[in-house]
Amino acid sequence: MMQLDLRQAITKIVQDKSSDELNDMITQSINSDEHALPGLGVLFEMIWQESSHPEKDSLVQALYSHLHAGS
Repeated sequence: MMQLDLRQAITKIVQDKSSDELNDMITQSINSDEHALPGLGVLFEMIWQESSHPEKDSLVQALYSHLHAGS
């Protein structure tokens, strides 16, 4: 039940933001403390659910490349 409430709260916070505001919010959250991580996870979930299979493959490949850079 906690997860559903968190998803709803994050959705409500971001639903009326402009593209620029969303960009700023994400950029500011990236290097902040760990309290921003659940919100970023909810946003990623929204992106993932609306992405096509090729877009999902691209996201996974970007993550894989980042995790294996320099190995």
